[in-house]
Amino acid sequence: MAISLTVNGSKQETNSDPSTPLLYVLRDDFGLNGAKYGCGLGQCGSCTVMVDGAAVLSCVTPLLAVQGRTVTTIEGLGTAEQPGPMQEAFIELQAAQCGYCIPGMMMAAQALLQKNASPTDAEIRQALAFNLCRCGTHMRILASIHRAAELMKSAASGQTEGSAG
Repeated sequence: MAISLTVNGSKQETNSDPSTPLLYVLRDDFGLNGAKYGCGLGQCGSCTVMVDGAAVLSCVTPLLAVQGRTVTTIEGLGTAEQPGPMQEAFIELQAAQCGYCIPGMMMAAQALLQKNASPTDAEIRQALAFNLCRCGTHMRILASIHRAAELMKSAASGQTEGSAG
């Protein structure tokens, strides 16, 4: 049974078993390696992607659950040459240490900022509650999300801002 979905703006189809976790389909079928396998139990957040704009743990989301839906991965936010506002902010403020959790953090933060353009620190912490980071860059991650919000507001108003990094 072929399952269709839109991934990063592109229509995709796969014949993977409908019970296969979305994470495996993204990585193995579509070659998108941004979402990471951390625990496989939905407890670390390394696999976070967005489905129809909501943060979702892809390691525990069966493929069938995303049939006909829109999935956005870290690769859909920008490129190395043209990073999106979230990526630009994390680069600018050097929020990544080992980087393993960062794609999941960015996707959870992106989902938050799409709903709430000016979140408080408490709202950001709540949105990232399922994303674990062992490196200790929490304050830089928090600052990066606030910076991404600024960049998104500037982009929405048509202003351009240069990157500092």
